[in-house]
Amino acid sequence: MSDTAAPSADRPTVRRARVEDAPAFARTMAATRPIARRVAAACVALFIAAACPARAQERVELPGLDLRDGVPLMLSGRWFAARGASVGGAGAGDASARRPAVLLLHGCGGAFDRRGRLDARMSTYAALVTAEGWHALVLDSLGPRGVREMCTQAPGSRAVTQQQRRRDTLAALAWLAARPDVEASRLALVGWSNGGSTVLAATNARHPEVRASSAVPRAAVAFYPGCEAELGRGYETRVPLQLLLGGADDWTAPGPCIELARRAGAAFEVYAGAYHGFDGEAPVRRRTDVPGGVSPGQGVTVGGDAQARAAARARLIAFLREHLD
Repeated sequence: MSDTAAPSADRPTVRRARVEDAPAFARTMAATRPIARRVAAACVALFIAAACPARAQERVELPGLDLRDGVPLMLSGRWFAARGASVGGAGAGDASARRPAVLLLHGCGGAFDRRGRLDARMSTYAALVTAEGWHALVLDSLGPRGVREMCTQAPGSRAVTQQQRRRDTLAALAWLAARPDVEASRLALVGWSNGGSTVLAATNARHPEVRASSAVPRAAVAFYPGCEAELGRGYETRVPLQLLLGGADDWTAPGPCIELARRAGAAFEVYAGAYHGFDGEAPVRRRTDVPGGVSPGQGVTVGGDAQARAAARARLIAFLREHLD
């Protein structure tokens, strides 16, 4: 569908701009920050000790870039091995056995539900990713910092900042690249809402840490992110980027994201009438406990849209196949 395709009653309006695949810019950089080198070394040590065998779903820990009392903050996540991957990482040292890996970044609600189970959205997308023959890592940026959720916190005073989430993401990419069962040159980022904003922050070459990182994703996808911060900073990347946006989103408005995509030459799709969280299964409802949004203090609308959900998931998989396979 072209940029100017007319909307119809039975399908989402889609607006798309394409970006050419280019070699990852940091692959040509010989130096990395000392702390990033320490993270990579720690990752290699973990696998020499066979501390992280790959299973269908596994709780894992990895060293972050943030320091606590001079020691890297240990981040946690859930590891999902690709369908058909060797059990326990057998044969992982063989280059032919290595698989692409996709890093999944949660929104402001965190990676887990109120019962401590992995969030339904994260579980669903981990299954979609592994069914394609790619590994998946769901990264938790809140739990290790003692935070349960940030949606009800004012955007300017959230307990976990985008700088922290960006650093977590760079550390997780280094961890993935160091795994013997991962093809380090075929990594991807996917994030939702606040995690979508992290996708932008972790691929924006205006950030020195991003430029210095040696583990660079081959593709990045952001569902309904907040784009104002990176748009205002100036967004520069050579990582192919896809934005998936709700046309009726009153929490993170699509306008700034469309402008960011156009300036960066990135791909974007807008689903007409779709609200924030359109790719989920929950019914549409009004959240009055969210202080941010397009009209601060008046709440936001969230909920799934069956047509937008199906279209966005199909677009996600097609985009990742294009860059990972």
